[in-house]
Amino acid sequence: MPSGKRGRFAVGTPVLEAARQLGVYVESVCGGRATCGRCQVSVQEGNFAKHKIVSANDHLSPIGPKERRYAEVRDLPEGRRLSCSALIKGDLVIDVPQDTVINAQVVRKAADERVIARDTAVHMCYVEVEEPDMHKPSGDLDRLKAALAADWKYDNLEVDFHIIPQVQSILRKGEWKVTAAIHRDHEGDRPRLIALYPGLKNEAYGIACDIGSTTIAMHLSSLLSGRTVASAGASNPQIRFGEDLMSRVSYVMMNPDGRGAMTNAVREALNGLIDKVCAQGGVSRQDILDAVFVGNPIMHHLFLGIDPTELGGAPFALAVSGAVHLTATEVGLPMNAGTRVYMLPCIAGHVGADAAAATLAEGPHRQDEMMLLVDIGTNAEIVLGNRNRVVAASSPTGPAFEGAEISSGQRAAPGAIERVRIDPSTLEPRYRVIGIEPWSDEPGFEDAAAAVGVTGICGSAIIEVVAEMFLTGIISEDGVVDGSMTARSPRILQNGRTYSYLLRDGEPRISVTQNDVRAIQLAKAALYAGVKLLMDKQGISHVDRIGLAGAFGTFIDPKYAMVLGLIPDCALDKVKAVGNAAGTGARMALLNRGHRREIEETVSRIEKIETALESKFQEHFVYAMALPNKVDAFPELSKVVTLPERKQLADDAGSEGGGRRRRRSRE
Repeated sequence: MPSGKRGRFAVGTPVLEAARQLGVYVESVCGGRATCGRCQVSVQEGNFAKHKIVSANDHLSPIGPKERRYAEVRDLPEGRRLSCSALIKGDLVIDVPQDTVINAQVVRKAADERVIARDTAVHMCYVEVEEPDMHKPSGDLDRLKAALAADWKYDNLEVDFHIIPQVQSILRKGEWKVTAAIHRDHEGDRPRLIALYPGLKNEAYGIACDIGSTTIAMHLSSLLSGRTVASAGASNPQIRFGEDLMSRVSYVMMNPDGRGAMTNAVREALNGLIDKVCAQGGVSRQDILDAVFVGNPIMHHLFLGIDPTELGGAPFALAVSGAVHLTATEVGLPMNAGTRVYMLPCIAGHVGADAAAATLAEGPHRQDEMMLLVDIGTNAEIVLGNRNRVVAASSPTGPAFEGAEISSGQRAAPGAIERVRIDPSTLEPRYRVIGIEPWSDEPGFEDAAAAVGVTGICGSAIIEVVAEMFLTGIISEDGVVDGSMTARSPRILQNGRTYSYLLRDGEPRISVTQNDVRAIQLAKAALYAGVKLLMDKQGISHVDRIGLAGAFGTFIDPKYAMVLGLIPDCALDKVKAVGNAAGTGARMALLNRGHRREIEETVSRIEKIETALESKFQEHFVYAMALPNKVDAFPELSKVVTLPERKQLADDAGSEGGGRRRRRSRE
């Protein structure tokens, strides 16, 4: 973890060697002599139901003299091992700490440039307070409240208790001139004094954060100007407990301390990101006074410290579905003692606050056109509608689009193939790699590849390579690799009864297997079937526009997504990547209270469709296994892409299919 790659190794294999065989980058400068300390790893202990293994520290060889010497001389953090010296003795889940990785996953979730009208929940109010007088025995706090009522019309003011012991010293330090931070979310709420500063304080900040199951994106914004001061992202450390959401729920169910471990992990990551954005923006944590968090239901619950077990099975009951108001200290995020946290409402058991935030950002409920909004992750969240009616659902796509369950798959990091084109005549590929500017057939590529490495295929390239294999005839509409193609190209390789396509012949060897194609078919069929159910509910046969949300959606080529049948037919100029729409929605809720009321009201009207209960889901799913689809036409796509003639091969994935085609040609 977090790459998600797995394999079987002989007992006694060093962990470092196992990682290298899997194509997982673990740095080692000293050549395995246990002197550089760059190859540190840790064991994740527990029962991992998805992998059907129990991982434990004693499944590694005991600490030997080399590791002991390194720990004495250089200090080895508790729980860490040197992978060059630790030998595999049993089943293991190994975590490669991201602080040791030079080529770490690329987390691309910058804030967009949208201008958001400001009406924040926190107001900074400068007042001059009447000094104490022997003839007026009122307390300093009472005179402060009187000044705020007179100058800012904040009557009936409540005060956070942490301020009361500090009032006198702050007033005197400011020579009776102070700036009060007043929090009022709903217009009808009593205003509350949450922070007090001596003198004039003309700046305050807030954070907006999207807690994704794979990555976390955080933005630090000025509450006074609305500008984004800093943005940062990180991998979600919960990946070590399970790549997809259901794996994490099962980890909680199988391990008594699982919920606490995952809650602590995500809060530690959030604290690290807060430090990072504060350092980038030159801001003190004490000056952050408001925060908005969004996430899918399981991330939402784990962040709040709620056991997500009920979300693991029908009826997928949320512990809380409405908006949540609390203080930052209550969720282990120490900033200012008065910092408030707002969490957007969840739409349904598997359509969370992140989908609500994306809906707020893209506004299908504000449009006449029928808009489809899809956030593609380990669990795809789908919203479809216009100003008249909005419906929503989730589809269990699994982690295949993010590189897991794919033989050469990996997350987006330097060395990962991210773009693929296949020549229809020669079947030769050309591709682009993260961290390398030229394409693979351009001068300078091999020199750069020798330095960076070509290590696997990330999600955007997985979409493209399977679509290109279909367009060039390497696979049939049913996703079967055509064995007869071996006569045309040495890149079509036989693997027993199935075939694969060799994308790069190097170290590691990168190919697309029949099982890889099947994994992508299953994932895309689940997503498309969910979309079709929502279209059925709306009584429509086509959509007017499509928004692809999330980090993955940002880097998908819409044309290839449509060729694959990941999304329904639509004019390509009406399909756009909307970036981290959930993060944008969180920023909107941070900077404008009206947006909070808007999404709360909208969520109350969204109709939730549970795909597991819909009888038509299976039918849509079966049709969607074909490329792009067995029954749905793609007239808009056909205007820009020549789809191949339909050819069907044997379902056992190619060897018989290729043979039958040859027998027919001989006849």
